[in-house]
Amino acid sequence: MSIENVTARISELQARLAQFAPAPSATTGAGFATELTGARIATTGAPSDGTVTGDDVVAEARKYLGLPYVWGGTDPTKGMDCSGLVQVVYRSLGYELPRVSYQQAAAGRPVAGMAEARPGDLLAWDNSSRNNGVDHIAIYIGGGKMIEAPRTGLDIRVVDVPSPPDVIRRIIDQPAPGAAGGVPVAARASAGTPYAELIDAAADRTGVPAGLIAAVARQESGFDPRAVSPAGAQGLMQLMPGTARGLGVTDPFDPAQAIDGGARLLRSLLDRFGRTDLALAAYNAGPGAVSRYGGIPPYQETQSYVRNVMAMVS
Repeated sequence: MSIENVTARISELQARLAQFAPAPSATTGAGFATELTGARIATTGAPSDGTVTGDDVVAEARKYLGLPYVWGGTDPTKGMDCSGLVQVVYRSLGYELPRVSYQQAAAGRPVAGMAEARPGDLLAWDNSSRNNGVDHIAIYIGGGKMIEAPRTGLDIRVVDVPSPPDVIRRIIDQPAPGAAGGVPVAARASAGTPYAELIDAAADRTGVPAGLIAAVARQESGFDPRAVSPAGAQGLMQLMPGTARGLGVTDPFDPAQAIDGGARLLRSLLDRFGRTDLALAAYNAGPGAVSRYGGIPPYQETQSYVRNVMAMVS
């Protein structure tokens, strides 16, 4: 059996396993702890003012031209496969993407076709009828060309886009974090908001609008710093213990730490999904669920959660 056939078979098995993976808990604040396992929250590297551009992505990808293709590789000094290259490039700019190509092809937002494609977009193909979903992914650099890690025996290279991609996704240059549907979110906490000074300070540090932080705190805990959910989520922002540890929050019952951690979590989700409603869905149900469904998951609680918070900030 050839290397290509082995790779296709492994991709098929991965896709089938993903179909049977249990859905994240839809309990408020609970889902993200599971999704956090094995993933780094993108709180460093990505400028909070949105200055990362598609050209930055292309420039970063060009650093790896000539590096060997290594199946399963994610080491930028030894070699990478196609999805490893995409993950490493975007991670260096502060965006944490899933590891495998078919999951990466659900990240960000869709682009209608090559006429609308921009440098930095992800181009993906489903090349094998024996697996479900994308099995090759590359980074568009403009002018009908892309950077890819092709296959064993070839190096990372620039090539012409070989055929219309099955999927095009845009990770950056999305609607401004902190707004959805053109509706602005208050930059400062409104008068009478509990913990307004802590919320405004967290907004200043993270760039997440104070109105959004306050709305999440109200929805999650009713501003009760001692709240504990049936699933074990804790404090004002209802952080699960594992999520809190990943955020460096040592005491989720401390309002200052909880608000800071919750704001940084929102920042990472806004950067990843580019829309307030999707970031809120990920806060509630986990980012993996949003990626899998390509939008707000069909969980009643998550849909109600997003509607309630969005109503508070609109």
